[in-house]
Amino acid sequence: METLIWNFEIWCPGSFSSIPSFTPIFAGMASSDNPEMVERVVKEKDHKEEDKDKETGGFIEKVKGFIHDIGEKIEGAIGFGKPTADVTGIHIPSINVDKAEIVVDVLVMNPNPVPIPLIDINYLIESDGRKLISGLIPDAGTIHAHGSETVKIPVTLIYDDIKNTYHDVKPGSIIPYRIKVDLIVDVPVFGRLTLPLEKTGEIPIPYKPDVDIEKIHFARFSFEETEAVLHLKLENKNDFDLGLNALDYQVWLSNVNIGGAELTKSAKIDKNGICFIDIPINFRPKDFGSALWDMIRGKGTGYSMKGNIDVDTPFGAMKLPISKEGGTTSLKKNKEDGEEDDDDEE
Repeated sequence: METLIWNFEIWCPGSFSSIPSFTPIFAGMASSDNPEMVERVVKEKDHKEEDKDKETGGFIEKVKGFIHDIGEKIEGAIGFGKPTADVTGIHIPSINVDKAEIVVDVLVMNPNPVPIPLIDINYLIESDGRKLISGLIPDAGTIHAHGSETVKIPVTLIYDDIKNTYHDVKPGSIIPYRIKVDLIVDVPVFGRLTLPLEKTGEIPIPYKPDVDIEKIHFARFSFEETEAVLHLKLENKNDFDLGLNALDYQVWLSNVNIGGAELTKSAKIDKNGICFIDIPINFRPKDFGSALWDMIRGKGTGYSMKGNIDVDTPFGAMKLPISKEGGTTSLKKNKEDGEEDDDDEE
């Protein structure tokens, strides 16, 4: 609180030498105290600016909240929503020792009252963090309003490319894989969205089985037509079982094509296992010329075999090649009933 001080001068009547004067003096109001007033003005100005900033920030937040509320109301009123997607299946329609054709099924659901376009589909297949293949599918179609669509993503794995890049990947093995898919869609209200998807599994690197003709048994012999049985040995070099369903092959004995035959019954070849099967054949010995006498004398018969086998696997049906070049087998005659079969050449 400021103090007011008055100075008084006493004067006597009849004397004009003294004139009363009243000089008010405010204690504490020296010129050196001006910074206090400046500081107070600055503080008041700062408070006003802070209040202004708060009002501005509050206004912006209110505008944002208003826009958000309006967006939610529009979304609720019109029915716009974000689409969803899921990998519903992975199929291998074709697989052999050269390549695997894979189809990834992606179910996309559109909750909106208007169709939405699929702008791009990016995909990547990797194994143990190493890229096997990647690609882009542009303009992948349109998802109908309030509907769902299964989008099929075809991918082809070339085994030679994989084996040449990653030398530790062995034929016959099973490798893990991870499929990554990014669906890019354009949705009203929300704009462009990316729907990321992942799926893991295993895929084989098939290897062709080894085939050998262990021996040939004659059932009925004549120069015009001979009935015989091929005793085949099939070795499965894969890390998965093979269910043998059919054989498509040609056999050459002493460079003479004796044709092929059908498999009479199915067989199972365990993983990394061996299977023996019997296949009946018919051929004409007189077509062999002088080579027939070598076969009859049991000197051994050169043979070759080429073809394919149809098998069932845990990864689907496969057609695998079989081949044998420069093999040697022996001709056997069926023993009479009660006799034991030995390996003596007849």
